[in-house]
Amino acid sequence: MAYGLLAGFFWGLDTVILGIALVMSPFVSTEQAILLAPFISTFIHDVCSSLWMLFYMGIKKESKKIFSALKTRSGKIIVLAALLGGPIGMTGYVLSINYIGAAYTAIISALFPGVGALLSYIFLKEKMKGYQIAGLTVSILGVIALGYTPGGSETNNTVIGFLFAFMCVIGWASEAVIIAYGLKAQEISDHLALQIRQLTSAVFYGAIIIPFVRGWSFTLSLIPTQTTGIILLAALFGTTSYLFYYKAINKIGASKAMALNITYCAWSIVFGAVLLNEEISLRSIICALIIVGGSITAAADMGEMFKFKEKSFS
Repeated sequence: MAYGLLAGFFWGLDTVILGIALVMSPFVSTEQAILLAPFISTFIHDVCSSLWMLFYMGIKKESKKIFSALKTRSGKIIVLAALLGGPIGMTGYVLSINYIGAAYTAIISALFPGVGALLSYIFLKEKMKGYQIAGLTVSILGVIALGYTPGGSETNNTVIGFLFAFMCVIGWASEAVIIAYGLKAQEISDHLALQIRQLTSAVFYGAIIIPFVRGWSFTLSLIPTQTTGIILLAALFGTTSYLFYYKAINKIGASKAMALNITYCAWSIVFGAVLLNEEISLRSIICALIIVGGSITAAADMGEMFKFKEKSFS
């Protein structure tokens, strides 16, 4: 549970810092820059994250294991998960924002832990007790309430936007389930899996998505700027988040890890207030408490907790 909560904590920090980078002058200078910003920032973020992981693997003296890990069955499974979670999930997310706005996209994408729990039940035989399902449902409802804006933006392409949002949900949910399946064999460690994941996503973005949106010249022009430095910092916290997330998936399963991971919505409110002096409304506080409380309930095993308490008192 601690790994899952820390994953949400650091992803909330990553989200706020990346948000700072996205409103800096290079990303808002022209209409083209605004359109390219989600794709370029995601690509740079994943490249930086992959470099942070290489540094981490170097410290652990496991850099030489990366290519041998790619040859294993688990490594190939992680590559598939990376394509689903990164290019497919994240691309669906940014395209959905383009068509229906951030509010509706946030609401729909918040459903990914519920879909992930269903997929985990079907394919991994992970079971959730009644109170855990209730906790997950409450947490998702808290995210929806947090993201809901009355009179939110609508366009003539609403159906397309919703389809991209559901593409994001399927991508993110499938990623966690496939990662859990890939780690079951214990052929590779969770941090090796993360290195493969970030490297795969960065390569796919660089080879396919960035050329498709004609963004290479803009990307190269960003490298010597302060904006890239901010993204590099965000990627450090994002990489830390993923390390804890993958450990949580390995320890408690995909469905519970996802339930804890969406607490980033609550943490981002806290970091927004601390780093950007954003005001915190009463609704935000209530929603944050609901999200965290529901997520902990979804991941907790009451039976084991009560046994621990009994042992503590005995």
